[in-house]
Amino acid sequence: MDNQVHNQIVSFIWSIADDCLRDVYVRGKYRDVILPMTVIRRLDALLEDSKESVLDMKKKLDAAGIDNQWPALCNVAGQAFCNASPFRLRDLTSRAKKQTLKTDFEAYLDGFSPNVQEILEKFKFRNQIDTMIEADILGAVIEKFISSDINLSPNPVYKDEEKNILKHPGLDNHGMGTIFEELIRKFNEENNEEAGEHWTPRDVVELMADLIFMPIADQIKDATYSCYDGACGTGGMLTVAQDRLMTLAARRGKNVSIHLFGQEINPETYAICKADMLLKGDGDQAEHISYGSTLSLDGNATRQFDFMLSNPPYGKSWKTDAEKMGGKKEILDSRFNAYLDGGEQLTMIPRTSDGQLLFLLNNVAKMKKDTPLGSRIAEVHNGSSIFTGDAGSGESNARRYMIENDLVEAIIAVPENMFYNTGIGTFIWVLSNKKEERRKGKIQLIDATAMKSALRKNMGKKNCEFTEEIRKEIVRMFLAMEESEVSIILNNEDFGYWNVTVERPLRLRVYPDRAIPADTFKKSDEYDSVIVAIEKAAKTAPLDDWTAFAKATKLKAAALKKVRPFITEKDPAAQPIEGDPDVDLRDTENIPFTYEGNIDAFMKNEVLTYAPDAWVDEKKTQIGYEISFTKYFYKPVELRDMSDILSGLSTLEQEADGLLAGIMEGVQ
Repeated sequence: MDNQVHNQIVSFIWSIADDCLRDVYVRGKYRDVILPMTVIRRLDALLEDSKESVLDMKKKLDAAGIDNQWPALCNVAGQAFCNASPFRLRDLTSRAKKQTLKTDFEAYLDGFSPNVQEILEKFKFRNQIDTMIEADILGAVIEKFISSDINLSPNPVYKDEEKNILKHPGLDNHGMGTIFEELIRKFNEENNEEAGEHWTPRDVVELMADLIFMPIADQIKDATYSCYDGACGTGGMLTVAQDRLMTLAARRGKNVSIHLFGQEINPETYAICKADMLLKGDGDQAEHISYGSTLSLDGNATRQFDFMLSNPPYGKSWKTDAEKMGGKKEILDSRFNAYLDGGEQLTMIPRTSDGQLLFLLNNVAKMKKDTPLGSRIAEVHNGSSIFTGDAGSGESNARRYMIENDLVEAIIAVPENMFYNTGIGTFIWVLSNKKEERRKGKIQLIDATAMKSALRKNMGKKNCEFTEEIRKEIVRMFLAMEESEVSIILNNEDFGYWNVTVERPLRLRVYPDRAIPADTFKKSDEYDSVIVAIEKAAKTAPLDDWTAFAKATKLKAAALKKVRPFITEKDPAAQPIEGDPDVDLRDTENIPFTYEGNIDAFMKNEVLTYAPDAWVDEKKTQIGYEISFTKYFYKPVELRDMSDILSGLSTLEQEADGLLAGIMEGVQ
């Protein structure tokens, strides 16, 4: 669907809201009517032609006393759903009396098959009927939605019976999702409300699908494949993925089928997705869409998939999920906890303010290991997932797990302002557990931030797009593993580092004459004996060596611990206390895995030269991973020549003098 058609549909639907709902609902509540009515009209449009046949079949089934009529009625309707009421939507526009319209409209809604009833329940649409009836706007809303000026059906509408002249193109699943996103944005913007999640534009989805399927296109067989999206929204990614795989298979003469699976937590988007799966004509497919949180209520816990695409929420708290899972520190879910070779346990739980990496780990846990192709993943994230989190943190551990298991094929940086509701830069992760030989142990980074085409008219915050030519160029670089100014190939270890704690010894000078509070010890005789011991040691033991002084006192460690703060001060000239670090001199260093000679060489070259008494506390050493596009693609701005700067300053000075002279002349 092109942008012009998209904008026309959005404008028309918005006009319905503005014309019919303005005085009844605040704009932020338009969605409670408009979104479910959009879906209802989409469903209704596909049932219009078969209505009489469905009613005839219902009469026969009623006469035969058959209770479970839905399979037969859906079969006659030619869809995975049906409506057994006597009405089509357009039949209700002539209902003039409020009560009659209400009764008939409710009967119409009740006439839908059970799989549609769930959709209506998620919208909570029946709660709006009384409000619309009381305001006498229900008839007007229905009238608008059945207008010939708009087509919400997936099927095209023609001007002639021969179907040669197109009037309205069909509205596919992804187009529906885009319109849904735009409407929510418009509904909420005047109320200064959050516009919702970041729907993925079709151009980005098509790039993701190509990155998933093109590397294995020649390996497609006559078989059944599965595709999954754990944050499926309206199902647009699943639809595009299905179309892309089917097209590639057809070109190669392969007969394939694909089962779509997804999960969505937002009830409205879940309802839209469920409806569009029904519109595809596959009732089983619709049942593969789970409702609820993928994190705390995984609807596909036992399944594995061939292909996975997703745009999970980023920068969004998952605290509620964490609490449902027993609290962040108690989460034992195997998706987010792993073991490395050697038995090291790796906890990959990120901060509760951002759970995007958990969705990627959820996909990783669902990868097939016993098939020739394994599994392939494409997922959109913001920059947080590639670099946020220190060594040993959940975020860093997640990157470590994926990189050390050699799952990451590539990461592509996407231009800013590519999404409808956010202008931030994003990144596409491409993962595979069956890498081709040349990619093993390597990760390709592609900086596509400058590869964009401007839109003639902004769509929310989206002001640019990937044209087909741009997508092809990105895919070409990816397939060729081409290295250039915008594409580099790095080894896995290039992203790893040791975070080491560098300690320096504590050095204390003793001041034996300083007072020690009497309440330091519970018993007065104990206090007196300590004072005597210190006075005695002070006569023979060096005062710049706490170790020797403490030994000379012959006091127990517990007593020495109590008195040391009162009779010592740090002194860089004093003797070091073995094994006792100075916390004020503690430092940490990130040492790349690629540093020649590793930690020992780094300490020798970079630390011991300046602090010969320093050492590494090996118990505190952590392994971290981060991926910095800036490090590899940053191009410093070329500095101006000093002569040019001086010349410019001279010009400004002359202009300023002239201006000042003019002002002073006017005053005189």
